[in-house]
This record gives sequence, structure tokens and C-alpha cells, in this order.
Amino acid sequence: MRVSRRGQVFVSICLFAYLVNFGRVAFAPLVQPFMDIFEVREATAGFVATTVWLGSAVSRLPTGVMLTRVKRHHAIVGMGIFMTGAAAATALAPGIALVSVGAFLIGLASGVFYIAANPLVSELYPSRVGWAVGIRGMSAQLAAVSAPALVGVTLIYLSWRHVFAGIAVVAVLATGLFFLAARRAEMPEAGAEDRDLLAAAREQWPLILTGIAVVGITGFVWQGLFNFYESYLEAIKQVPSGTASNLLTLIFAAGVPAFFLSGRMADRVPYIPLMVVILSTFVVCLLTLTVVEGVLAIAALSVVMGFVIHSLFPVLDTYMLATLPDHRRGSAYAVFSATMMLMQAPGSFVLGSLVESGIAYDTVFRGSAAAIATVVVVLFVLYRRGKLPTGG
Repeated sequence: MRVSRRGQVFVSICLFAYLVNFGRVAFAPLVQPFMDIFEVREATAGFVATTVWLGSAVSRLPTGVMLTRVKRHHAIVGMGIFMTGAAAATALAPGIALVSVGAFLIGLASGVFYIAANPLVSELYPSRVGWAVGIRGMSAQLAAVSAPALVGVTLIYLSWRHVFAGIAVVAVLATGLFFLAARRAEMPEAGAEDRDLLAAAREQWPLILTGIAVVGITGFVWQGLFNFYESYLEAIKQVPSGTASNLLTLIFAAGVPAFFLSGRMADRVPYIPLMVVILSTFVVCLLTLTVVEGVLAIAALSVVMGFVIHSLFPVLDTYMLATLPDHRRGSAYAVFSATMMLMQAPGSFVLGSLVESGIAYDTVFRGSAAAIATVVVVLFVLYRRGKLPTGG
């Protein structure tokens, strides 16, 4: 079947989504190897994982400003070139400090991508925003699934440096494919009048604040959880190293259908009640994790938890992108995305620091569950009182 020109742009965006998310999540399976290779402890290794997400956060607001003057597809091409250089620099880093710098640069590139690409995806398919966001998210999630295995194989036969050399090579190919597809296609002009980021923030602040509260706090918890999931299972649950790695892969694998199905559901079900159900289930999963025993039980919980947490992201993105008006979408989404990522980014560093200071993993996870439960209660009460934007 012949793919339309807009479809070709969408496919190339999905390839980029895989690449930039691989660049971010590749640091999770490298946490323990970095501790061994560079002889550092949890806080330092957690900081390396945090820097990639911090970079992804700090580039988002400047990208939003840039996109009031630069077309989104031009920004994506520039991001691809920058990603190539950032990955190559990381591969050549001589020590853990410069690995952190490389991680930060890779994060910067990913932030540019998400701010430019997510509104563009919603405008390519304005009548199927949830579907488009879900497919794009599923592409990124495939990277999360494959990263532990690909990084593991690379560590066996080559070295951690070859992980980032490979990212650089793929970035060159992805940039070329996107450039050719965008040049041939008639790109959407829905955001042509989006020229004032501050005005968008003032006008859309209730929606922006709602999104930040939901995904900022939950994402902070999730950052720490998945980056230290293997270490937690090995140290607390006495799970063998190889099995722990497979269970992390299982969590990410459960997110692949979650993105697609929840994206489709977001086109059909009211956003706020759907998010309340997802968040409540994630709270239960966190609490269950602290008491469950046995590999099979942990595996089952990993599947459920992975499906639930990854269902939140396409629903939240669809809520934001479908609710925002054309002339405010890109700028308001940039303000939301930058702020929530700044909240999420320190999750790994904070968890690593708390554990290193002597606080038990399970205590941290229970406290995290209580924080998310508070968000759920506030969200539900405000929704029932009609105080939240509902997207229609």
C-alpha cells in the first residue's frame, strides 16, 4: 500500500522517536556498568542517568521560543544533526564527568525533538490525535524495550562506547530520511499564528498546570524507579542479575501495547477520569512492589505496572494537544513540557541519594505512592467540581 507524503513524514518522525528515546533510556542499563567501570557509587551513577533527562527538560522552553520563528520540521532536522554530534562526543568521553556532559547533550536534542514533533504529529492527523500520539509513543517505547538487550549484547561483545557510536550512525540516517520526506510533503500550517509563548502560558495556565501536576510528580517517581529497578530487584528481592534485566525489559515491553491502546482510548473516553484510573492503579502497583516475593509474581507485577505507567503518557499528551487551540498549541505545550521535565529529571539522582544515605528502597517507594495518591485525590475533587479543562 502506498504511503501518503504526510504518512512518510509521520513514519520518519516515528523513527526519530525510537532514536531519541533510545538515547535517553540507554543510560538505565548502564547504571550498574558505570558503577563498576568508573568505580562510582549510586548517587554518581544516578546523576549520570539524571543529566540526560535534565537536558531534555532545559531545552524545551527555548525550543518553544524558537518555534515561534522557525518551522517545526526545520527544527527537527537541526536536532538530528545535533544528536549525531552529541552521541559521538559521548562515545569518546574519557571519564564519568564527560559521560555526564554527553548525556546532557543527548537530552538537549531529545527535548528539541519532543517540543517540535509532538504538536506536529497532532496537526498531521487532527481528527485522530490520540491514535497519532499513541503510534508515536509506541515507536519510542520500542526503544525502551530494546535498549536493555541491545546495550547488554554490546557490553558482551564490544563496549559501552559502541552504544553511542551506533546512536550517532542511526541519527545521520534518520535525519536524511526526515529531511527528504518533509521536503516532498505539504506540511500543516495549523500553528502558523502561534507567535507568543508568554501569551500562550497566561491564557492556557489551568490546562498547563493540570498537566504538570499529573505527569511531573508521577514522572519523577518513574524516573527513579526504572533507572534503579534492576539494582532494587537484585539487592532487595534477591533476583539474579540476568533475570532482573529481563524484568526491566518486561516493564518496557508492556508499554508498547499500552501506548497504542491508551492512545486509541483517549480519542473515545473523557481524559480526566481515565487519568484518575491510571494513576490509582499505579499507586497500587507501587505498594504491591514493596511486599511481593518470587520471580513469577514480580514478573506479573512488572507487566501490569509497565502497562499502567506507559498508558498515562499518551493520554496526558492527547489531553494537552487536543485541548489546546491551534494558535497556542506549540507554545503552551512547550511551557508544560519543559516544566514537567524539570520536575521529572532529578528522580534518579534523588532516589540514588536517598538509598545511599541509608533509607530503604521500600520506604522510598511507599512515600512515592503516597505522593501520587495525593495527586489523584486533588485531581478527582477538582474534576467533580468542574474546575479543570476537560477538552470538550
